[in-house]
Amino acid sequence: MEHDFTTHVNRRGQGSSKWESMLRDCPAAGEDVVPLSVADMEFENPPEVRRALHALVDSAVLGYTEPTRRFFDACVSWQERRHAWSPRKEWIVTSSGVVPAFFNAVRSLTRAGDGVIIQPPVYYPFKMAVEASGRTLVENPLVLDGGRFVMDFDDLENKAADPANTMLILCSPHNPVGRVWSAEELRRLVDICVVNDVLIVSDEIHDDLIMPGYEHTTIMRVMRPDEYDHVIVCTAPSKTFNLAGCQASVIYVSDEGVRTRFSEGFRRLAQFSLNIFGYTATIAAYEECAAWLDELIGVVRGNYELLSNWVARRHPELVAYPLEGTYLAWVDFRAWGLGSKELESFMKGEARLWLDEGYVFGESGAGFERINLACPADVLVTSLDRLDAAASRRGLGTTTGRGRA
Repeated sequence: MEHDFTTHVNRRGQGSSKWESMLRDCPAAGEDVVPLSVADMEFENPPEVRRALHALVDSAVLGYTEPTRRFFDACVSWQERRHAWSPRKEWIVTSSGVVPAFFNAVRSLTRAGDGVIIQPPVYYPFKMAVEASGRTLVENPLVLDGGRFVMDFDDLENKAADPANTMLILCSPHNPVGRVWSAEELRRLVDICVVNDVLIVSDEIHDDLIMPGYEHTTIMRVMRPDEYDHVIVCTAPSKTFNLAGCQASVIYVSDEGVRTRFSEGFRRLAQFSLNIFGYTATIAAYEECAAWLDELIGVVRGNYELLSNWVARRHPELVAYPLEGTYLAWVDFRAWGLGSKELESFMKGEARLWLDEGYVFGESGAGFERINLACPADVLVTSLDRLDAAASRRGLGTTTGRGRA
């Protein structure tokens, strides 16, 4: 392997949101405890990005900066090479993040009181964006079908048909359940939304993190040009290359009228451009780091196999759902019979594990845990060993491998 995915990166005292949250909860967390919660990676950034940022600091004046032609070309070329579609550079609206982008979409493209549809269990800022904007939250929950999460299209049709509901925020690939939606699923969703005049905001921030055997289909590939006024696509290099701190996202808004309203929403908040480091990091990542990403995907897939084998061998009463995309595993702990808060307390206090609790993704996530697999393999093994030992002390589940609890 050409790149380093084994070194333990010391993030204590550096302001890492993931680490600082854990240390606020438990200042005495041992050196062997690595949080597996917030969706950023416990890996060094790609060396090509680091070199580009060093060169920038050594040569540039750090003044007000606009996107260059090279920035636009890098973004467009990445989508063409990685996802087989060809956006136009004039469609790009930059944002400091995908979360600010869909907050802005809700504010600027719907009216007070409008219904906004989400598909829980789902990334919790979707709900925050709706409620903070004075809109009405409308839930179209995912359902389990043969051990796999799918969309409930009958329920979606009913809710999209209500003229009060004017927007759907799609998570594609889906966080936290790990689904990579098929072209057929996306086309059915588009058909429902277009006929009912529902605008789709497609959060595709995990679009590059696709496991072997699966393919991400950007929603733009299943839409006709005459439907472009019903879609916004949110992308970023932040999840792919662990660049969230650079605050650079690339939003594709193909319809001029929608783009004007969306951009005006940012202007009303005096958000005009990215920081200079975000542009440089994005260019380097998209131009030079495809090989790093390919290696990363192999590491994540290996970590998922470690987790799923641990479940099968040590705790078959649990369910680790298939990981099709993202580096976030979705695991069902309901067989242990612990309430949501009790499960959280057990994880932190007894297993010394900091995960993302399932209930934050909606009521249907209660009893689940989201586990960040973007870490060195030995970190995951150590974490699962602690969990196994804590479960044994509690008498939870099947800790001896003798069958289902």
